[in-house]
Amino acid sequence: MTIEHPGCAPQHLSSAQAQVAFARLVLERAAGTSRDHLADTVWPDGLPDTWASALRSVVSRVRAFVAAPGQAPGVTPLIAQGGRYVLRLPEDAAVDLEAAESAVGEAGEALGAGAFAVAQQLASGAIANLRGSFLPDHEGEWVNGVREHVDELRMSALETASLSASALGEEHHALRFADEAVRRAPFRESAYRCRMAALAAAGNRAEALRCYQQLRRVLVEELGIDPAPETQELYLELLRTPAPVAEAPVAVRAVDPVLMGIFEPLVTRPAPVPAPGRVGRAA
Repeated sequence: MTIEHPGCAPQHLSSAQAQVAFARLVLERAAGTSRDHLADTVWPDGLPDTWASALRSVVSRVRAFVAAPGQAPGVTPLIAQGGRYVLRLPEDAAVDLEAAESAVGEAGEALGAGAFAVAQQLASGAIANLRGSFLPDHEGEWVNGVREHVDELRMSALETASLSASALGEEHHALRFADEAVRRAPFRESAYRCRMAALAAAGNRAEALRCYQQLRRVLVEELGIDPAPETQELYLELLRTPAPVAEAPVAVRAVDPVLMGIFEPLVTRPAPVPAPGRVGRAA
């Protein structure tokens, strides 16, 4: 957990209990978080006998962490109001998870509209912001729910990036994103379809057909089901398509960084400077 203020070194939150409390307060800042829900998040296995005073101590750590440089004494963005804790971040504050969620949605719309370069750009930026697992050292109903949401966002971003790259003729990037999606979700058919599409776009129809057989074997052996009709139709389409004539390889285009988050480029190039005022998770 990190806060970055303009012109200041990043601030890191080391306390495990304060980390999870801070994360929930940030993501629920619009309506605030009730004292009971925050306590259940900090102590998912059961509240300590003195949980009320212990929670005040955790909140005090978070309050000190979110204090802006040069803030007047006694002024704090984290207040208690009507049995809830409300965190008031500046209007221009950026949260990496929220930026990624917005980018994934916009990338999907761009893909549907045929704006493949825009879709790949947005999806790639979201992937960079979603690297790593959400609070990997914590458990509990709220943490697990957010973690599942983050994982789904990441998968959607990988698939969108792969399909966009395939449409742009950038087979290297398309296959890289698809392979990552299959690795992360070995039972997810849409990830395999992305890989099949990437291989087919690269002219490797035989490997695309083998990818389908691999998926079918995994689903039958592990889940006892056959691939979905959509996946089967893609397989049949590959069978009906004549084998392409080999062409000269297309030059790999570098993916430019987007404004949201820190994006590690897909080719060797200088890393971009982080945007000011960003609130997020440390890599």
